[in-house]
Amino acid sequence: MKADKKISFIPILYAILIIYAIATFLPFAWALSASFKPLNEIIAGGLNLIPQNFTLENYQKIFLEEPLFGRWLLNSVIVASTVTILNLLFNSMAGYALARIPFKGNQILFFSILAVLMVPAQVTLIPSFLILKSLGWLNSYQGLIVPNIVNATFIFMMRQFFVNFPKELEEAAALDGLGHLETFFQIVLPLARPALAAQTIFIFLGSWNNFLMPLMIISTSDMFTLPLGLNTFKGQYISYWNYIMAASMVFTLPALLIYAFFNRYFIQGVTFTGSK
Repeated sequence: MKADKKISFIPILYAILIIYAIATFLPFAWALSASFKPLNEIIAGGLNLIPQNFTLENYQKIFLEEPLFGRWLLNSVIVASTVTILNLLFNSMAGYALARIPFKGNQILFFSILAVLMVPAQVTLIPSFLILKSLGWLNSYQGLIVPNIVNATFIFMMRQFFVNFPKELEEAAALDGLGHLETFFQIVLPLARPALAAQTIFIFLGSWNNFLMPLMIISTSDMFTLPLGLNTFKGQYISYWNYIMAASMVFTLPALLIYAFFNRYFIQGVTFTGSK
């Protein structure tokens, strides 16, 4: 009887998932369609997903007539890539130390990191701005990168992953004369690809989409990241939605590529780190 009830819920579950998928995909499909429409067709309204006057002019203009668009794209790539790489390194090293290396104050440090997770990010915005200002890091790459090179959430995530790591591999490495650092880089890190892939997706997307922190510390247009640059297409009296949609598609592409590349590790990494 219970099995019959479970089976009867499956079509309902699929229907809910299909509705959710459509509701999620439609705005993206409309934005993609609008990126190939002239402004007057977008302003005319309607939910037509097939452009009546198909044009590539929007993409041409954002690259050719907006001289800083390429610079904004480069800034975003530099910042997001550097933040992601440094997070992968530092979060993994911290997680490994907390999980596998006994030292005095280990648990105190771990619970201190957990306490950081309870603090809303907005609380630290003003102190971060004042610190960066005193260091002279406003309008600079280091101001965009250094405050974001570690993340308490992913230190916790990597710690949970390494707690489940086979102890036998570390013992074999110790017999071969490897220290903690060599064991970490030669044995542990290559086997942590699922957790690293999940971390890569979240960190890259978080940095790539970051708007509030760059808005606070960047005031010169040549240091804008893409989220800030997109905001310049909104005028006081008119918003150039055709350019905004075209730029948004360019903005979305790297995120889609990152997710597609690491997708096969993503579920495995999230599942494994949450299993204990």
